Amino acid sequence: MLDTKDFNFFESQNSFDFKGFLLRIIGYWKWFVLSLIITFVYAYNVNIRKESMYGMESLILVEDQNNPFFTSNTSLVFNWGGTSDKVQTIITTLKSRSHNEIVVDKLQYYIKYLKQGEYFYKDAYGEAPFYVEIDKTKGQLFGKLIKIKFISPSQYKLSVDFGEETTASLIQYSDVTVKPVNVSGGEFSKIYKINDSVDLPFLNFKLIIKPEAFEFTNKEYFIRFDDFNQTVASYRSIDISADAKALSVVRLQLEGSNKYRLVEYLNTTVEVLRKIQLESKNLFANNTISFIDSTLKEMEGQIKDAENELKEFRRGKNIFELEDEAGGGLLSARLSGYDVEKDAINRKIAYYNLLKNYLEKTTDYAKLPAPTVAGIDDPNVIGNVTKLIQLSAERANLAYSVKNKKMFSEFDVEMESIKKVLLENIASSKSALALDLSLINKNIAKAEGEASLLPENKQEHIKITRKYNLKDKIYSTFLEKRSEAEIVKAANISDIKFLDPAKDIGGGLRGPKTSINYILAAFLGILLPLLIVFVIVLLDNNINTLEDIQKMTKIPIIGIVGKKNTENNLSVFEKSKSPLAESFRAIRSSLQFMYKKQHQKEGAKILMLTSSVSGEGKTFCSINLATVFALSDKKTVIVGLDLRKPRIFGDFNIDNVTGVVNYLIGQKSIDEVIQKTHIPFLDVISSGPIPPNPSELLMSEAMNEMIEDLKTKYDYIVLDTPPVGLVSDALELAQFCDATIYVTRQGFTKKGMLSVVNEKHKRGELHNISILFNGFRNNAKYGYGYAYGYGYGVYGEGYHDEKVEPKGWKKILLNLKDKF
Repeated sequence: MLDTKDFNFFESQNSFDFKGFLLRIIGYWKWFVLSLIITFVYAYNVNIRKESMYGMESLILVEDQNNPFFTSNTSLVFNWGGTSDKVQTIITTLKSRSHNEIVVDKLQYYIKYLKQGEYFYKDAYGEAPFYVEIDKTKGQLFGKLIKIKFISPSQYKLSVDFGEETTASLIQYSDVTVKPVNVSGGEFSKIYKINDSVDLPFLNFKLIIKPEAFEFTNKEYFIRFDDFNQTVASYRSIDISADAKALSVVRLQLEGSNKYRLVEYLNTTVEVLRKIQLESKNLFANNTISFIDSTLKEMEGQIKDAENELKEFRRGKNIFELEDEAGGGLLSARLSGYDVEKDAINRKIAYYNLLKNYLEKTTDYAKLPAPTVAGIDDPNVIGNVTKLIQLSAERANLAYSVKNKKMFSEFDVEMESIKKVLLENIASSKSALALDLSLINKNIAKAEGEASLLPENKQEHIKITRKYNLKDKIYSTFLEKRSEAEIVKAANISDIKFLDPAKDIGGGLRGPKTSINYILAAFLGILLPLLIVFVIVLLDNNINTLEDIQKMTKIPIIGIVGKKNTENNLSVFEKSKSPLAESFRAIRSSLQFMYKKQHQKEGAKILMLTSSVSGEGKTFCSINLATVFALSDKKTVIVGLDLRKPRIFGDFNIDNVTGVVNYLIGQKSIDEVIQKTHIPFLDVISSGPIPPNPSELLMSEAMNEMIEDLKTKYDYIVLDTPPVGLVSDALELAQFCDATIYVTRQGFTKKGMLSVVNEKHKRGELHNISILFNGFRNNAKYGYGYAYGYGYGVYGEGYHDEKVEPKGWKKILLNLKDKF
């Protein structure tokens, strides 16, 4: 009795056959080739349809440029703090929305210049022989291609295709608003002269030819007015970073499809930043000059009135007498000196009061004049006012682009601490100035007491002279301060310097990454069919190899039969020297060996062929096995016992009018149902008409009688029975048989059907059973590239068809196979 583990179907599911899987992959090589062709063609089309992307860069240096005219009395320089602070500020500014809005507006990059390429519209900025001047207060057709075709050196044709649209959008760049406009639909076209204004409901511009343009007649270009904010947003993606080794060096990188546009934008964005930074640096000087100018304008009338008053008083009088020492000349000079000192103190106090008022009532300190304009030379006050103005201006710039409340709170905390220090400085400085003022007032009072002893006309002369001298001294002082501020402003230079301006020197191609696309195509071209093959293998429950059979059953394999090589089932008879015929001879030899091993007596041998289901080649194998017996001069008969689906008669050109059924029901004798064939020694008994009770007929006594009669007439009796997996008829016939062949077909028979055969063999319902592997193809698609031989060898040195020499790629593969 066989061990139950011999028939354990699930034993084969515990491991994955990697070798078989790899070999099956080779069998689907056409899928891989097709997949690779598709993916590479797709990658090629993607590559040629993608616009080339370029990268340009520039380097700038951020320095602390100290003013050569900086002194404690001319501290009008506006500094941004340390270099590291400036670098971070510059990086933030260059990426800010407000800064890029200025640059985009300056370059008018929201106007796109295009030309028709093979697969897309190419950016023709810098290449187009013209540019357009627009009226920003008027609307321009938004987002639509406007065709410009030059029909002569002085004329062009403007065209816009509206299609079926009756409305279009207009964008007005003065306030970046979009509004609708009615259009007539269809194509609009009109001829204009170059430099003439285009004045349409949906277009307002003037086309101007560049001085360097030539040979542009009959050429076509397109312009398109894009969204301003989206254009700005695209340039905010500029890559800006500080050099890791030199923190004061900043690298700017920008990618796009037009190198000319990239170069111009990189250089312009730095120039705009330099201008803004220098203006901020000169803010102190400009505030001071503005303050002094307003003061001088006010004093010009006062000093003129004082001068006229002095001249009027001196008219008709002896000036030498009025200004002699006895007449109070020295006293007048002393009082004038006291007045100047008092005015200087009062100006300082007035500045401190102004500064305190700013600190307590406002938050914008960008317009504060320099402390030195009031003669204040306290380095603490000067330094803190400079820092406060710097932080105020920086915070105002960031307010347009940065929404980080934490950053603003850091500014506010620092500014608040500086304000507290300044308020303390103001209080202490005003206290010291109050003492100085008190002392000056005492000196003035004493000198005025001395003057009161002089004659009345001399007292009046001293009074008028003092007034004039004071105005004149103040005016001269302010002129000197203004001159200082102008010198400082002229000497200021930007802290930002170009190390390497952006420049197109060739190259710079960044994409498309054609090599990556081809690598990805190769990867996907292999992966996709690999996954499909894996799923096919995983879900494939068919018997594909001999190893599949050997893993699931211990029933011996009697032989392998190749794929049918004829139109009908008479393959052995029609091609008796073919490998297929030789394989059936090998099975015949194996059967004879089996009979001898069983010590069977001489006499008729009965062979039954069955299968799991219809379509596995049971009838084909029955006919050809019977043929090889007949060709060896053995009287052989094929009995068609598949009463439900008779098929055995068609290949012999005989009818199925009478057969087994007629004999079993007693209508015909055995000789009447036997039909001769054109093959010597081979007879056929067809099934006959389909009965209503086939199982009962096969179990009848008449069936036993028929078998006994046939034994007396034939050497070999081949029973073509119904599939054992579908009906039980074959089991009823097993009692008559000396051997049973269970036919399986490569790629067709399900693995689960072997468990049914195992179970019936185990119970003894099928005895002397062997398995025939039918439809064998030596193909890697089924997981192997080699053949098995049973009996005398399926593909050994036997009878073969005429050998055909392989050609082309088959010959190359064969040579490689021989080498490896």
